[in-house]
Amino acid sequence: MSATTRFTHPLDTVPSGAVPRSVTADPVVIDGRSALRVSLTDEIARRGTPGVDYVDQPTFLVLPVEFTDGIIEVDVRSRLAIAAPEYARGFAGVAYRISPDMDRFEAAYLRPLNGLKTAPPAPRDRHAVQHFSYPDWPFDRLRESFPEGTFEAAANIAPDEWMHLRLDVDGPWCEVSVDGEPLLRVQSNAQPGRGTVGLFVDIGTEAFFADLTVRPAAR
Repeated sequence: MSATTRFTHPLDTVPSGAVPRSVTADPVVIDGRSALRVSLTDEIARRGTPGVDYVDQPTFLVLPVEFTDGIIEVDVRSRLAIAAPEYARGFAGVAYRISPDMDRFEAAYLRPLNGLKTAPPAPRDRHAVQHFSYPDWPFDRLRESFPEGTFEAAANIAPDEWMHLRLDVDGPWCEVSVDGEPLLRVQSNAQPGRGTVGLFVDIGTEAFFADLTVRPAAR
């Protein structure tokens, strides 16, 4: 699909041409709403290696839509999967500018178990929204290299509730909004490029996605 064409999909089915990378994607109905359930494959979840197979790695359903700059919106709901590790937080979000060989992308995701509605201890209460750039800038390197709050933010969210995630992308800049509230604006360390969009999940997560809209910027 053209990088200047609007893409909308209710995500009641797997979009034609979508490609899973280390995840499974299945249409489901949750609380009466159609959605795609996305989670890591059993092989990755049980036998994968952190920093190689998961934890800010290419673990997403790649969608057949090209994207450079513009707006991405989707409803997200996530919760802990069975046998989730202790450090799992319900990681789910959106990857963008995914290169054809998937060796480069940027992403913003939510950690609803760090949401303010769950009253987590500090500093987890400030780590509900995350932006990272693959492969060079995962969350732990960003957390070590930049001041608190540069690539993470607090959010009034909780697990197993619908959240509306919006990314406004313009060159190196990405503004992340949740439920209509801008929470994080970052200048990415990655070189802006062209790629595709993906529904991102990470370890210990059962995520649901519905009503996706991608509006590429006019050029």
